[in-house]
Amino acid sequence: MLIREVMRAEAPPFSEKRGMLMSDENTWTGPVVDAHAHFWDPIANDHPWLRPDVIIPLRYGDYSAIKRRYLPDDYRKDAAGHAVCETVYVETEWDPNTPLDETRYASGLSARYRLPNAIVGQAWLNRDDAATIIAQQAAFPLVRSIRHKPGGPASPNEVGRTRTLMSDDTWRCGFALLERHGLHFDLQTPWWNLDEAITLARDFPRMLIILNHAGLPADRSPEGLAGWRAAMARLAEEPNVRVKISGIGLRNRPWSVDDNCWIVEQIVAMFGASRAMFGSNFPVDSLCGSFDTIFSGLKRIAARYSKAEQARLFCETAREVYRTNENARTPSQAS
Repeated sequence: MLIREVMRAEAPPFSEKRGMLMSDENTWTGPVVDAHAHFWDPIANDHPWLRPDVIIPLRYGDYSAIKRRYLPDDYRKDAAGHAVCETVYVETEWDPNTPLDETRYASGLSARYRLPNAIVGQAWLNRDDAATIIAQQAAFPLVRSIRHKPGGPASPNEVGRTRTLMSDDTWRCGFALLERHGLHFDLQTPWWNLDEAITLARDFPRMLIILNHAGLPADRSPEGLAGWRAAMARLAEEPNVRVKISGIGLRNRPWSVDDNCWIVEQIVAMFGASRAMFGSNFPVDSLCGSFDTIFSGLKRIAARYSKAEQARLFCETAREVYRTNENARTPSQAS
């Protein structure tokens, strides 16, 4: 079936149901737990990719605008008007030689600003010091998960010629240690590598794997969307997988409901609201839209769902996965 036929059959174009999505009475106004956000100070701390003289390939292109201090007070200004009560700090590719310093820094921000409320720390699972770093990360009260991007094929055409670290024995030994310490794993990899993630999920059925950024559906061609949807549908069959609906902006295009409605609806249809959560990916996604544009857009898209489903997407799934409310705060305190 062509992707256009899939879209017609399973998700009518946004314009055909605009009235339903714009329903004010069903638009989410409750608490928001931002499942994926970053804070940083590249002046005081070392993030190699944020150095003034460094440019790396980024799916949004030129990212010079975010090479600046971004702290919880900046985030609160961006998120004004949305009842953000808790956030999940995701590692920021801090200097890999000092990953615990990043966790200390994020923990200090929490103590000072009451954000973030959970931390996804950095640990390179294939390094000799993986066991030590994982154990030390797990000792921080706010650390819930670890992220180590597994690399691998950079396009669908490379699948089969190279593999990601998810298939590397040393990396998998490091991965196995996470369960011992009660940690989850945040996985960031494009959709064409998800068959390796499926194998990982099956081999470690008691480990919770949280797919970041919706499997990176950057290619919105019919072929790209068809490949993305098929891979995500296979992944959705694994009960120990959750997915973040975040980081779905497009290069050189302002964030829009029209561009992203189908992506969101497909994820909810495949995973269900109880296994999906919204994240801002700020400040990275400020490159393609304001916080209000993105979250107001997500609320318009989600207005088709029941209040219970919206509560899962905007708050409860992330809160359940990352235990962000162990020291509960009201939206008025945090926003």
